[in-house]
Amino acid sequence: MGSDGTSRRRGRRRRGNPAYYLLRGTAAAVAAVLLATVVTITVSHGLGTEPPKQAEQTNPQAPGTPFGALVDRIGVSRDGSSANVDLDGSGNSLSAQTLASAGWIPGREVVLLGAPLELPDYAPGRPDHLVSDGQAVRLGADRYRSLTFLATATRTGGTETGDTGAGGIDTGGAGAEVHGTGRVVYTDGREQEFVLSVPDWITGPASEAALTLPYANSASGPDPGLGAVRLYARDVPVDPAREISHVVLPETGEGEGRIHLFSVGGREVGPEWTGTWARATSGYMEVGPWEDQTLRLSVRTTTGGANVRIRLDNTFADAPVTVGAASLAPRDTGAAVRGSAVPLTFGGRSATVIPAGGQVFSDPAGISVPPQTNVLVSVYLPERVATAPVHYASVDTNYTSAPGSGDHTLDTTGEPFTGRIDQWPFLTGVEVLDGPGAIVALGDSITDGVRSTRDAYSRWPDVLSARLAARPGLPDPGVLNLGVSGNHVVRDDYPGEGVATIPRGVAMTRRVHRDVLVQNGVDTVVVFAGINDLRLGTSPEAVISGIGHIARLAHEYDLRVFVATLGPCGGDPRCTAEVEQARQQVNTYLRSQINDPMSPFDGVWDFDAVLRDPQDPARMRPAYDSGDHLHPGDAGLRALAESIDLYQLVGS
Repeated sequence: MGSDGTSRRRGRRRRGNPAYYLLRGTAAAVAAVLLATVVTITVSHGLGTEPPKQAEQTNPQAPGTPFGALVDRIGVSRDGSSANVDLDGSGNSLSAQTLASAGWIPGREVVLLGAPLELPDYAPGRPDHLVSDGQAVRLGADRYRSLTFLATATRTGGTETGDTGAGGIDTGGAGAEVHGTGRVVYTDGREQEFVLSVPDWITGPASEAALTLPYANSASGPDPGLGAVRLYARDVPVDPAREISHVVLPETGEGEGRIHLFSVGGREVGPEWTGTWARATSGYMEVGPWEDQTLRLSVRTTTGGANVRIRLDNTFADAPVTVGAASLAPRDTGAAVRGSAVPLTFGGRSATVIPAGGQVFSDPAGISVPPQTNVLVSVYLPERVATAPVHYASVDTNYTSAPGSGDHTLDTTGEPFTGRIDQWPFLTGVEVLDGPGAIVALGDSITDGVRSTRDAYSRWPDVLSARLAARPGLPDPGVLNLGVSGNHVVRDDYPGEGVATIPRGVAMTRRVHRDVLVQNGVDTVVVFAGINDLRLGTSPEAVISGIGHIARLAHEYDLRVFVATLGPCGGDPRCTAEVEQARQQVNTYLRSQINDPMSPFDGVWDFDAVLRDPQDPARMRPAYDSGDHLHPGDAGLRALAESIDLYQLVGS
């Protein structure tokens, strides 16, 4: 792309090169400087940049023991019966009642970060977890794409408070995490070291938690004075081409604290699912209320494929939600179906329950969808839903039937759908089998399409997908729009718990695992973000560091990473002279990476050069301006998509 960005292939397409995983080790948590004060944000779930030491012996250790047989600690108690149960060394424990209220049923399965995890069969006097300390664990399968640990942490000598970042948002600094080093041992004797970093169960960030519980139990019973407590899902990439013998659980340093593990699992190597549509959860907000009625949600496919399935998420929730039925259908006009609707099942059943913080995948529907096709996903909610996880800033029209109208998932006329909703609740993904891979667009409201024309599919990822589909001889991957309006790179706007009026998402450095790294089929991520951080006072150094952390994490998952310069926003009230100076500093750094062999980016796209007015470079071209001087309109979004070199993006 010349001055607009160059791609150095640098071996980042490694899915056919399993030796790569043995040349990458693990690093401890990476700290980023936030603002002018010393504040840290920890990004520490994946492999690092230092190569591990290769195992000196070629014979693997003994296969290990199933996780459940190693569980020997009790950290969950019944309210009012918590004596002699101790999680943190001070007589405090998790409440069995709050876990059950969240839909986390003893011995059942919950899916977190795409991985099915078996919950402990917690009951009075029954062990429910272990303290991670070098135990050798045998997993349920041989090959995985990533491993997932359900954990929380307690610190030696009492809980420490995390750091506070911009605007008083807790950034979960290093003082609130416990770090341990473990190993994945493959059957060929090779080893992969990893660092597991788990936040403290009380002071850790809600924005990274898999589940937040309203209170814990002390020795005398429920103790609201401790505040909310949290469980975390942490993922670690592994080599999917190699069989795993066992995993040596992390050992913590002296005085570091304890990592409490409640389950270990992972995303098994199996059918190759690829995302054709996705949205990120912005937050948890009041809805409806909906009861005994059906939602009909609009989706536009990007890549095509067979055996479609959907993903429903209950992120940030504090209660389970019941789905009575669901369907998938080609869209005609409005809420009407072209042809017939196909009923979806979940584990062979038409109904399912999504635990708080969990997710469910439907069974394959056995039908194909073409690329660039409008599809309707219908979800019947038999029970009252007054709050829900949503993608907030939808510029597509979605529908709802009237309260009490019942199950209309198989309706073809569209007539029952008399209501309109401006969000995507629960639905976070649509996937196809054996697709050609996918590209994630990670960004803020400009990527999300705010101020683009409703129902016109004119967001820049939409236009990019249409260009790929129209170009013979090039792959036609899924293009997944994971933009969130109002989102920041390093600052939580939505704190990750509670009901928000206008949810703008947790920081990209926090949501990157859920929204990017465990998306099925993804091999490329595009990061176009940072202007919101600068407009609200975050330093350019913190933005640069945050984008770099995202890129390094993505590389640990074998993803290529492209980054875009920040567009002009002169005329927006918050785009002061200081913000413009900071924007130029970020862009200067990004442009300097174009020919840097040590750059964490595979390419740099100069979106600023596309959008800026030659007569006034601090402002957007008038023809591209939606009118608020910050968001491009349809013409500007198209110009961004058309500036991308498709051969650089997907060519060999």
